[in-house]
Amino acid sequence: MAALVALTAGTYAGAPRAGSPAAGSPARTATAAGAAGTDPNIPFVCQDRRPQAADPNAYGMQLDGSFLAPASTPLDEENPHPFPGRRAEYDGRQYVKNMTVEAAYEGYDFTPDFFHTWQNIVDFDGRRYMFQYDRSEGRVYDITDVKHVKVVEKMSREDVGGDESKANGTWAAGDYWGASTIQWNDRLRAYVMVQSFEDKRQITELGDEPGKDKYGNPEGVAKLRAKPGLKGFKVYRLNGPRKADWQLISTVSTDSTQPDPLHSDPNRPQQGSGSLDVPYWDGGKYMFIAVAPNDTYANTEYPTNLHSAGYQSYDMSDPSAPKLLDTWHLPGQVTGEEEAYARNPRCGNRTSWLGARMSLFVPTPVERGGRYGFAVQGGLGMTVLDISDPARMRQVGHVDLPPSVAGTEGDNIDVSQFQRTGMIYVSGYPLTEDCYEPYKPIYQIDARDPANPRIVGQLPRPTPPKSAGITDYCQRRGSFGPKRTGYYTNPGRHDDGTLVYGFYNAGAQVFDVKNPARPEIEAYFVPKAFGTKTRDWPTEDGTFPEWAMGNQTHGVYVEWDRNVVWVLTNHGIYALSAKDVLGRPNLGRPKEPFRNSGS
Repeated sequence: MAALVALTAGTYAGAPRAGSPAAGSPARTATAAGAAGTDPNIPFVCQDRRPQAADPNAYGMQLDGSFLAPASTPLDEENPHPFPGRRAEYDGRQYVKNMTVEAAYEGYDFTPDFFHTWQNIVDFDGRRYMFQYDRSEGRVYDITDVKHVKVVEKMSREDVGGDESKANGTWAAGDYWGASTIQWNDRLRAYVMVQSFEDKRQITELGDEPGKDKYGNPEGVAKLRAKPGLKGFKVYRLNGPRKADWQLISTVSTDSTQPDPLHSDPNRPQQGSGSLDVPYWDGGKYMFIAVAPNDTYANTEYPTNLHSAGYQSYDMSDPSAPKLLDTWHLPGQVTGEEEAYARNPRCGNRTSWLGARMSLFVPTPVERGGRYGFAVQGGLGMTVLDISDPARMRQVGHVDLPPSVAGTEGDNIDVSQFQRTGMIYVSGYPLTEDCYEPYKPIYQIDARDPANPRIVGQLPRPTPPKSAGITDYCQRRGSFGPKRTGYYTNPGRHDDGTLVYGFYNAGAQVFDVKNPARPEIEAYFVPKAFGTKTRDWPTEDGTFPEWAMGNQTHGVYVEWDRNVVWVLTNHGIYALSAKDVLGRPNLGRPKEPFRNSGS
């Protein structure tokens, strides 16, 4: 396939505010798009430079016990990649340092999904509840007594095979539980949930391999474009912890071609990505979401993703009628901006996620005097935005992230330490098992000068204890690397100098960053890799399925007001304390209801 634009040697440096192709950069016609039929929004910008399978002799265990990662790999989430020194079996033991397991809950009721879930916490009538969910599978737990958690409600589409187009006793056709933020809203004197409705990422229409991906499968692309459904977000007032207590107060389409975003037709196809992952909103006036507002936001290499998301700001003064204020993206994300896109060294690799996955990360809400929002967009790097006027978001700084292909190169930013030290923590996460991709570091970025953020270090790479019988977590089987530090609002006040990351097969890792020049791992909990035999698991004999063993610890949620860490795994939930690190835990009723962090 002939290249449309030659790949330059320069890195991708975000230019100032973009809303159209860069000045002096004529829009280019994708003449090579014949491989994708007539769809004009498949980015045939650079020639195919997809990574080749890694030479098995060029990576693996070293003589000093460390692991040398492959330089680059193609996207390959489904297959194991054994190497000399890797364990033949998954590890059934757990490892603990400076933490106490207060309670453990496993089985189907505590595992809505084996690979990923979202969480939220709310308080009603003196009781504390946790929501755990992933699209059609959801659970509500009463966690007031940490040692005696009760299942309050279970939501599922299991009886219709998980088909979101079908209604059942729990869900209407096309409805599900999208990634949500739940915040106390003073105007309504109630919790309000903003729930993302987005492109489904695990799809059958396209695949990772050449010929099945968006570059060589025009039929699959056309089927995705033709799918009906809301692209945007829904807003609910919560009158209690159960689904029956949700009161829908607004439905917003983020498709910029809709004449009325508050009254769109979800029975017809809508353009763009919808709102991605968790919206940023603290219950006040302004909200920020990650979104591709139409199908021209298309320039990403990822083989099964059709959209490259930027950001939008909304006025949420009236949650029943959210108002769009502004849309922002980096040059190169939109069809017609090929010259800027081609400057990214990932152009043509048919692998990298380019665009936002999460919303802006905001250290201080605008209403409380906050000025900056931090944006990480996969292989597009990290951008600092001035959001002091949310109706005019403005770029003030940018830093590229070192290429790390495959896997997600930039997904999460922890900004909890920014006010104290000016440091933010930026990370991606692994997509493959057995470390068959470059390691995903947690970058320390000095943002004290927001116009010139710079990478100044990395958090320590977790290493297993001697009792594990291995010297690197890559040997433990499954995925290894950081996920996220939970959520931007949690009950209570975030501890200065403490970060808790989910780390897949390395469990929950607690970092001490009080001195940014000498970060340390001060505690950890690494659970077993799989669940015990139970009739809940979807196998005939009740054993835990091997295909579900790879994504082990995929989430953490910290109740800073009770000093309790919830660890969300592929086989259940653990409640942990760390008295010497977080302080003495309260395992009973919270002293105050959770409204939002810092309040």
